[in-house]
Amino acid sequence: MSTSSDRSTSVFSIAVIVAALGYFVDIYDLLLFTIVKKASVLAVGATDATLLADSTKIINWQMLGLLIGGIIWGVLGDKKGRLSVLFGSIILYSAANFITGFIQTVDQYAWCRFVAGLGLAGELGAGITLVSELLPKNKRGIGTSLVAGIGLFGAVAAYFTYQWTSGINENWRLCYKIGGGLGILLLFLRISVAESGMFKQLKESNVQRGNFLMFFTNASRFKKYFLAILIGLPTWYVIGILVNQSDRFGKAMFGSTTIDSGRSIMFAYTAIAIGDILIGFVSQYFKSRKKALLLFYLLTTISLIIFFSGVNNSDTRMYIICALLGFSTGFWAIFVTMGAEQFGTNLRATAATTIPNMVRGALPLINLLFLNLFQKNWQWSLINSGIVTGVIVLAVTFVAFYFTEETFHKDLNYTEGEELLP
Repeated sequence: MSTSSDRSTSVFSIAVIVAALGYFVDIYDLLLFTIVKKASVLAVGATDATLLADSTKIINWQMLGLLIGGIIWGVLGDKKGRLSVLFGSIILYSAANFITGFIQTVDQYAWCRFVAGLGLAGELGAGITLVSELLPKNKRGIGTSLVAGIGLFGAVAAYFTYQWTSGINENWRLCYKIGGGLGILLLFLRISVAESGMFKQLKESNVQRGNFLMFFTNASRFKKYFLAILIGLPTWYVIGILVNQSDRFGKAMFGSTTIDSGRSIMFAYTAIAIGDILIGFVSQYFKSRKKALLLFYLLTTISLIIFFSGVNNSDTRMYIICALLGFSTGFWAIFVTMGAEQFGTNLRATAATTIPNMVRGALPLINLLFLNLFQKNWQWSLINSGIVTGVIVLAVTFVAFYFTEETFHKDLNYTEGEELLP
């Protein structure tokens, strides 16, 4: 007969389930703009000529919100608790998404996505931190993979919600309102989730908590933090550039004018979700986070070669290759888990929340290389710009991976630094 303790340390515990559903809503809202981009931006005043510039502005504002929100929620997660972030962040992004359903201009759209980004930034890091601290070390990799894997199906839900409501005028507005409503429903499930025991113990001590500057005041700590960000870069290069602009790549590579980038995202995220669930078991098999991560890096490299090869010569093959790219970058869960495992309880939520959002926030920088430097300034083709940007991202990632520490067997019940509160 199972005890309540057994249930609380199961990979199917209420904390894991609620964290997974929270990330599901998070990803639904995060990727919805990419899926409804053309119809929604044109509906609020953009033209065909300004569509690229206006949509890039909106997504950059959303990413900026994620970057700033990651720091805010990360600090609050270590100061006030993991559950406080899970409640606060979902209220903010649910409200922002509901309001997005009523916007009338591009500027209003950008501001709403900025506020939504602020809220969305807290979901994954707080959930991964909570699950990592509640589960024993031999289960936490699988538990966090389930959180990310199940959550990533939110992108698939966003795509089909948009398709199923296609008969409704300006259905993209309804899709945003549905996202806001899902978040509010999730709040009721969160009431039954318990706070991390490690955090409760930490609150009783006088150790500094959630001091973001601590990442920069110690060379060893800064190195771990910086490397933890760099190892996640391929995910948003693949999604933000290749999959998101698969329609443009299809036109440049084989003359297609019928590729739907929203459909590409749906296929990619379905495969990412499968990869994210699988990588937890791969990590468990190898007893190593790094070996599992290396395997998926190699798959990513192969997938990128296929993407830019002559094999990619039809709409069907583009969708299949987008799915292959998605599966190969299904290491988001392990990457974030490694970020959480590398730091003490007093900085863990700050690390786990800021690290993935720093990676998301790096997309404008990657876009700067891809669009501004290589295409506009150097007049390179779309394909050559994509290849060189990918080579740079992978080179940086492999160097960072080499210097990143293994965390599979690490005990998480410790604090970072010896600085005490006055």
